[in-house]
Amino acid sequence: MPDRLSTARIDDDGLFRTLFEANPDALLVVDGDGTVVLVNRSAAQLLGYSVEELIGLPVDALVPDSVRPRHAKFRAAYERDPVPRPMGLQTDLVARRKDGSEVRVEIALSPLRDQGRPLVVAAIRDIRAYPRVLQALTRARYSERLAGLGRLAVDLADTKALLDRVPVVAAEALESEFAMVYLLESNLAELGVASAVGVLAGEEPGNRLPNRPDTSIGFVLAHGRSVVVPDYRLEQRFSVPASYLDAGLVSALAVPLSDRGRTIGAVAVRSVRPKHFGDDEVRFLESLANLLASALQRAQSDEALNHAQRLESVGQLTGGIAHDFNNLLTVIQGNLQLLAELHGLADDENGRQLVESAARASRRGAELTGKLLAFSRRQVLQPTSVDVGAMVHSLADMLRRTLDQRVRIEVDVEADCPAALADPGQLESALLNIAINARDAMPDGGTIRFRAAAMNRLPDSAAEVSEAAATGFVEITIADTGVGMTDEVKERVFEPFFTTKAPGRGTGLGLSTVYGFVKQSRGTIILESSPGAGTSFTLFIPREDARAASQNNDAWSSRGLPAGLRVLLVEDDPEVAAVVRQFFETLGSVVAVASSGEQALLALEPGVEIDLLVSDIALGAGIRGTELAARVQQRFPALRVLLMSGFAQDLLDADRSVPASWELLPKPFSRDELAQAAARALSSGRDPAQVTPGSEP
Repeated sequence: MPDRLSTARIDDDGLFRTLFEANPDALLVVDGDGTVVLVNRSAAQLLGYSVEELIGLPVDALVPDSVRPRHAKFRAAYERDPVPRPMGLQTDLVARRKDGSEVRVEIALSPLRDQGRPLVVAAIRDIRAYPRVLQALTRARYSERLAGLGRLAVDLADTKALLDRVPVVAAEALESEFAMVYLLESNLAELGVASAVGVLAGEEPGNRLPNRPDTSIGFVLAHGRSVVVPDYRLEQRFSVPASYLDAGLVSALAVPLSDRGRTIGAVAVRSVRPKHFGDDEVRFLESLANLLASALQRAQSDEALNHAQRLESVGQLTGGIAHDFNNLLTVIQGNLQLLAELHGLADDENGRQLVESAARASRRGAELTGKLLAFSRRQVLQPTSVDVGAMVHSLADMLRRTLDQRVRIEVDVEADCPAALADPGQLESALLNIAINARDAMPDGGTIRFRAAAMNRLPDSAAEVSEAAATGFVEITIADTGVGMTDEVKERVFEPFFTTKAPGRGTGLGLSTVYGFVKQSRGTIILESSPGAGTSFTLFIPREDARAASQNNDAWSSRGLPAGLRVLLVEDDPEVAAVVRQFFETLGSVVAVASSGEQALLALEPGVEIDLLVSDIALGAGIRGTELAARVQQRFPALRVLLMSGFAQDLLDADRSVPASWELLPKPFSRDELAQAAARALSSGRDPAQVTPGSEP
């Protein structure tokens, strides 16, 4: 049986007009002059006209003004080569409606032939009716904006310019009237408005807002996740500022700004339209925030690197200065000490005062050099017995005199608190550093408590096992009643350059230096803190071993150096050599002097009797003191070694590399300090009375 449609007459005008009207796409037939000659109802509905208004209308009237020149060129080219063009070849077409509004569309073109005149059928589809297409276009637009901002972040060296650009990109991409970037202040209690598009009352750039969970941005930071507000008028999770409602704001989206696991701020957009932000918008703003956080992190890392390089340069400079300065001080202090012992000065009161004044000035110079080395972290630790109770009480007395009277100092030292084995200057500096941080954490006053007690073993919260476990520890705790720390701050508090203080108020090196000192002293440190509950630092410093203390105070140190001690002194500075030689000679020693390592090796021929090699580490252009000592001890294993240097880096390197039996002595030094160092060097081996000096095994 023949198909009814196949048998329908081709010129059945009623059938094709019905099909034309029934098409869901908007259909327009346009003649060669660009005039609309036929439309369907779908076209009238899409474009906001009646069918009668569209008939005879120039097709240019349906094109936005901004693209009319381009459209005219396209029509001219199409007239020369009218071929069918399906949908999907372009995704940025826009049609203009009767009321002037615009609608994003896709268009297919089909030329009509054999009609006596050139005609074109335009099928127009509103892509809003196709969510997948619209979503793809939206995501493509978001990706393009992110790529553009990424290129800008790479090119810009100024983070302020990038911060200013982010809200502009966010507002344009998300079609929002307001966008802003908030950064968490160092006190963690406030958020600063870093940049904004569309200024709200009270949120102008530069203003600070409270960081509380009951505020719109504080809520985001407290929960650490993106927050969508469909309608401010119905919001119950936090209080909505009246300025938001007065500005006509309805919906909003805010995402946290995170840097290596810690929240540092937020990015927010707001709109006058309800339910304006969906999943795609959340993903876009999160990506935008991640890009910004990465750029800020890079800038911070660059600044920290520059800071570290500056400190390294300062350290190298101070180390070099200290080397020469310490040699000068050794000569000055040594000669002053020898001068003070001259018999002719015994009855000269004025002369003694002048010498003592010069000696005090030289000691202050030595202290200044020590401070420079401490700043550059090139100080050599000199562990000795420390009366922790006396140190804590002395430090507390000083703090009571210098701190705000609203800060109360309490001290609790157990009666049987043992002595600690540590560098006393560095330990006092560490305790003072923590106390100053405690003061800064209590701007309105509070209490700092010092506690010291014996501790036989480390608590379970200390993960590592210290080498000092056999002798036990001295536990020193400094606690305050300040603002406390968040988990994020606690995780980074010992990092170099990390600080919560305002710019210019802290270097971020204080607690990292404390940590390094404690570790270098074979101890450990434990931090306990929480917001609003104060902070406590507990240092576990190895206690002095009573047996070791007894051994260190053996016959060598109790009776001084043995008479007739044979010393080979190697020093390239003749004035320093003269002072050290006189020191040893006044102690009853016999001294031979060499000005270089090569000269010293020539002097140590078989049959030469030497008990102690005393050498500077840096010996000009020749072999270094450490190499000289190693070569000498290969030939004379019983020979004891004392190395000295005014260059702290030499001592640090030697401290890590030379045998433990070698003694290290920093310049400048007094005669008593030289004698004690020589005694320690000799006590590391057998008694010289039992050694045949100069003999080889």
